[in-house]
Amino acid sequence: KDRSECKYFYLSFQLAKMAFVRVQKNKAYFSRYQVKFRRRREGKTDYRQRKRLCAQDKNKYQSPKYRLVVRFTNKQVICQIAYSLIDGDRILCQASSNELPRYGLTVGLKNYSAAYCTGLLVARRLLQKVGLDDVYEGNTEVDGEVVTVDYDGATYYVDDVDEDKRPFRALLDVGCKATTTGCRIFGALKGAADGGLDIPHNEKRFPGYDRDAKEYDADMHRERIFGGHVGEYMEYLEEEDNQKYQECFASYIENEIEADALEDLYAEVHEKIRADPSPSPKKDFKANKEYKRKAKLTLEERKARVQAKKDARAAESDDEE
Repeated sequence: KDRSECKYFYLSFQLAKMAFVRVQKNKAYFSRYQVKFRRRREGKTDYRQRKRLCAQDKNKYQSPKYRLVVRFTNKQVICQIAYSLIDGDRILCQASSNELPRYGLTVGLKNYSAAYCTGLLVARRLLQKVGLDDVYEGNTEVDGEVVTVDYDGATYYVDDVDEDKRPFRALLDVGCKATTTGCRIFGALKGAADGGLDIPHNEKRFPGYDRDAKEYDADMHRERIFGGHVGEYMEYLEEEDNQKYQECFASYIENEIEADALEDLYAEVHEKIRADPSPSPKKDFKANKEYKRKAKLTLEERKARVQAKKDARAAESDDEE
């Protein structure tokens, strides 16, 4: 009896020392828990951003909001003009940096300059498709400046606004990419804007903008568009570490592209894109019928194959002995 009383007092003392902890995730919490969207769980879609890019005023009578979608893979830049419907997105026009070899650019298909070329290509291709390529030619002299014009109480990001046909407006869709100053996404944006699209933007995220001084150096941005940063790094590596230069710029060396010739190369690519932005004709797919799969082995054949391996192994051990 005394032992049980001591045990009781000991447990009471321990409970008195314990702090009261409220259960946060109780039964009521789990009964009301709602699973997030699949693409949110996968980290692929920012739905707060997407809602503001896609939601349209009801008095616009189902006229869609168009988006300039820019994505980077391990090997290429992809630019698309998309709009959303209730059952998913529709792609109005598309271009990738894998098409740039048609225009003479075979190396560096993922840098800032290639992103500019891809944005220019998708803009000219879209305007050609909707019949606005002659009305809005865009900025033919690349200088890195932001072009705006006020017309009828609204601001348009083109050189001039036609009285009959308004410019094609698209909003930049960056996805989950961080929008840091000098990011390659804004190279594609600048290319599309110079191509004649009306894309709301300013110079605060372009290369050459100083946030502390609040000044914008357009010449620095122009240098980045024409691959000046790549040429500078090529010259630096060639002098300091020739072995690393041979490794990093092997494709440039193979195609006999020098640092001094990059600006002329990109200028020529821009001219060719404006001359013919149409997509290349699709090639008919032909299956290779020469290849034939091996027939699946039967059970008896598999057993015989295993037995043959065992016999060969046993013969080797006998020879060794």
